[in-house]
Amino acid sequence: MELKTKLDSRIIFVVLYFVLFILYSVLAFRVAGASEYMVSNHLVVPSINLVSDVTTLSLENNKLNTPDSIVGSYSSVDSKTLLIGHSSTVFSDLYKVKVNDSIIYDNQKYTVLSITTNELESINMAKILESTPRDTIIIMTCAGEEFDDGTFSHRLILTAVRN
Repeated sequence: MELKTKLDSRIIFVVLYFVLFILYSVLAFRVAGASEYMVSNHLVVPSINLVSDVTTLSLENNKLNTPDSIVGSYSSVDSKTLLIGHSSTVFSDLYKVKVNDSIIYDNQKYTVLSITTNELESINMAKILESTPRDTIIIMTCAGEEFDDGTFSHRLILTAVRN
């Protein structure tokens, strides 16, 4: 009887060890994936139940590389920030946002003033990034027709000002 009890406790120990090992491995993998980007902020769009980490982007060869699953931010002036993300991931419901909806970015509340869908060729990034008298965020994602190379014909652009 004593031998059976020792065997039962060893089996329980081994099973418990493997369960803890598997849990640790899964959590370590998720943390590694989450830390792929340095999180500098958060974006909340209540009307579409969006809550996302935001990472600061820098220009590389005059281009911004969009993060895979979170929002990227870029600013060349103090009063305006460009927020970009993929329409297939973080901004999949962005088209549902309406004028006057609230957005929270950098712990500040913003109100959506305008929503436009523009052809890619007609977008003037210098104008989008120019200084404004009020703190402004521009949220931009792909829209329109997807081409074979993965690019899209249009951009959905939301402009919001701080309250």
